[in-house]
Amino acid sequence: MSSNNGKPKLKTSAMIASIASEGQATRSAPFGHALVELAKQKSNVIGMTADLGKYTDLHILAQAFPERYYQMGMAEQLLMGAAAGFAHEGAQPFVTTYAVFATRRAYDFMHQTIAEDNLDVKIVCALPGLTTGYGPSHQAAEDLALMRAMPNMTVIDPCDAVDIEQMVPAISAHAGPVYARLLRGNVPVVLDEYDYKFELGKAKLLRDGADVLVISSGIMTMRALEVAKALEKDRVGVAVLHVPTIKPLDTETIVREARRSGRLVVVAENHTVIGGLGEAVATALMQAGVHPPFRQVALPDLFLDAGALPTLHDRYGISTQVMAANIKGWLV
Repeated sequence: MSSNNGKPKLKTSAMIASIASEGQATRSAPFGHALVELAKQKSNVIGMTADLGKYTDLHILAQAFPERYYQMGMAEQLLMGAAAGFAHEGAQPFVTTYAVFATRRAYDFMHQTIAEDNLDVKIVCALPGLTTGYGPSHQAAEDLALMRAMPNMTVIDPCDAVDIEQMVPAISAHAGPVYARLLRGNVPVVLDEYDYKFELGKAKLLRDGADVLVISSGIMTMRALEVAKALEKDRVGVAVLHVPTIKPLDTETIVREARRSGRLVVVAENHTVIGGLGEAVATALMQAGVHPPFRQVALPDLFLDAGALPTLHDRYGISTQVMAANIKGWLV
């Protein structure tokens, strides 16, 4: 057993597991299919990837429009620079890779060739946060912090297949660079129960509750809804405010909901506690003079362990069970 900041690392077995709960409905490759529908309507839409077409669902576009699919090899900097060139010539590139490779290997190329010129490039990245068990080389725990800091960049963290399908045409209609997290493969279907519609820059109150307000993004909105249902049995009312757009942040809705007295505010995100949704919400509340009891459900400021996702999600507090237990403890 090796150590992490002096603490023993516990070993886990399987490396990969679905983020969907047992029996949960899923939809296959929602990003790829939504992009094909968009490409049928817009002739300038192209797909580009760095040897990860199959693993970012971009192979769906490659099958439908092979002449509009560009495989750039394992060269993420080249991928971003070429996407900038295509955008200068009037194309709308949808660029895919893993989130760690885009935000850590190719950050300067996105910054200088795409964001500085405010180009119409959509960067859609798989394996966000802790959605793989393959350790720090593949866990993009700090991607939102990095991309929030980039001028001109819109940043999105979708919850499920519904969010992704609706996000694709919305970010296409937005003129300018976008960084979006991507759930790939068989993606949970959650938001269809809540009369939900994705709107760029808007937070959505999915359910109300008198005791706790959970402000969440990405897969943590799915977890927050599961927690809300579980805590109903204990007569704890949990409201869930889904924030799919991290930048620009819908501060008006967040402040309005957090201002309601008597509720604990919990920000839940599949991201490090540093620089993500939690700090963005805390800043917005401080600037508005709103000071509710405040807690964060987020990943620690550590290089995370490798292992099976259920084990890791329990260990780092982002599973439904651990999150529900923590919220109950905070209410005591």
